[in-house]
Amino acid sequence: MKIATGALGVFLLFASGAGVIDRPATAQEAAKPERTEVLSPFGIGSCHSNNWGAEADARWMPQMVAIGITNNRTCNTGWSEVEPEEGKWKWDALDKQMAYLDGQRIAYGGMFNGTPKWNTKDKRGTLPVNNIEGWSRYCSEIVKHSKGRVKYWEIWNEPPNGTGKDQTAADYAKIVVAAYDAAKASDPDCLVGIAAKSVAITYLDQALQAGAKGHFDYVTLHPYEVSGCAIKHPGTEMVYLQIASTLRKMLAARDPAKVHCPIIFTEIGHAAAGQYAARVAGFSDPDVQAHAVVKYYAMGIAQGITCIQWFEGMDGDSGPMGLLDGKAQPRPAYGALAQMIKLFGPHPTYLGWVLLNDKHYAFVFQGAKGTVMATWASSKTAENVDFGKAVQIVDPLTGTTTSAATCSLTIAPILVDGVPDGLVQKAKANKGKPFPWGGDYTGAKSVSVAFGEKNTEKGLHTQSAETIAADVLAYGGGARVGSVPGGNVYMVDPNFLSYTTVPIEITVVVRRNANNDPAKLTLTYESTSGYKKADPFEVPDNEKWHNATWKIADAQFISQWAYNFTLNSGKYVVQSVTVTRLDR
Repeated sequence: MKIATGALGVFLLFASGAGVIDRPATAQEAAKPERTEVLSPFGIGSCHSNNWGAEADARWMPQMVAIGITNNRTCNTGWSEVEPEEGKWKWDALDKQMAYLDGQRIAYGGMFNGTPKWNTKDKRGTLPVNNIEGWSRYCSEIVKHSKGRVKYWEIWNEPPNGTGKDQTAADYAKIVVAAYDAAKASDPDCLVGIAAKSVAITYLDQALQAGAKGHFDYVTLHPYEVSGCAIKHPGTEMVYLQIASTLRKMLAARDPAKVHCPIIFTEIGHAAAGQYAARVAGFSDPDVQAHAVVKYYAMGIAQGITCIQWFEGMDGDSGPMGLLDGKAQPRPAYGALAQMIKLFGPHPTYLGWVLLNDKHYAFVFQGAKGTVMATWASSKTAENVDFGKAVQIVDPLTGTTTSAATCSLTIAPILVDGVPDGLVQKAKANKGKPFPWGGDYTGAKSVSVAFGEKNTEKGLHTQSAETIAADVLAYGGGARVGSVPGGNVYMVDPNFLSYTTVPIEITVVVRRNANNDPAKLTLTYESTSGYKKADPFEVPDNEKWHNATWKIADAQFISQWAYNFTLNSGKYVVQSVTVTRLDR
């Protein structure tokens, strides 16, 4: 995804269905706010098919500007785009795209990415580590050419994606150092971002240890899977809310000078249809996408994310991910983002959080004209909440406003305009406290989950949460069958343990099924080298409960794929699972 920035004179570039033409500015265009490099958290991005140049941007960018979006991820700054032949630079397409976006008053970044065909020292689709000289020259020339227009430069697109099969974080570190040095030499005021796919904090950890330390100004992530967990599995919001704190733990350990650097989600999104849409009973896929807009931005801003660039503005080559469909028609998600920007303003101030009815997250902000709250139910069960006085309840999908003191809260988020002072003060008092997940397990010795007619989760959670009611009673006691979907996926409260590697013990109380079929229990956990399998446990029989125990010295729980460890599906029954910190 790519963007541009700048100022235009008497003539502005205007988007029409046929392309981009020059014409005099109108009064409406003149009213557009001046472009600013101070990023709003409300950003946008695009796939290549909608961002290859000015004509592509013109199909959808005006509708983004119309709702108050002021920043776009990147222009088309790929290496092969600007240096198609070695030593021969081609700037016309980039200049035209930057001029168009300048006319829209949109700030835009750039990306150092790609390997041109002439660069035979490196294979296509690999990090250009065998031609650091050519890579450095590319970074230097494009920053020099875009100086004063592009401020943010992202190094590669979500590595280790788009890298060679055998290339490592150490290879990425090499191009990071070269890009940073070249960019700063051409424009000392530019900002350079280090990147990773999903929530691959372990990959960034390895890159910093390999030499990238000190060679970046901000960090980018693409937390699709983690954010999606909060939509598909109500009650798991904490997995998304912990991204910034976990990343900052890593920075504190590896590069303390950067611990407070900006974090930008240069891609995050949710499909409006198809296999990647979350099937949520009672809601259409497009409506669920709109729910995701509100939740992702509210929780992102609350945890301190500098900018969230929704992927994407209009459907392109990545399926139905757009705020607009392929014909540029708005989806409910477009209206939801419009309502958020209207109420929150371009630069909202996060005031803190409260738990409505002691269980439902509510995030409070100082918005455009007053205090604003975003809230929703923590489970699929609707519950009545009382705000203490009449407030303006806004449906973000439609903009419909209702004045009421109470409402039935569901997993469909609402915005509250004019938050009662009592809730504002509670939110402010909670701001510096850890986000709770069924309690605060910050100093706990262990966390656990017990299965039965109802799960008892004490700091350890299954991905199914309460969405799977098929907990199975076996042998006269509470247990869960090892084949229940989602029940074998476990998430540790990040306040209990995240990033930091300490010795732990995982214990599973297990027995074979009623038929006494042979069963093997396999544990896969997040380690300092990624997800890793431990030695399997052979379940002896079904005559009694057995303790399957693993002592682990290299665990590194970062929730890259929204979970910390899994058990294989199998012919066994689980009574409980416990994670114990052996350093306490």
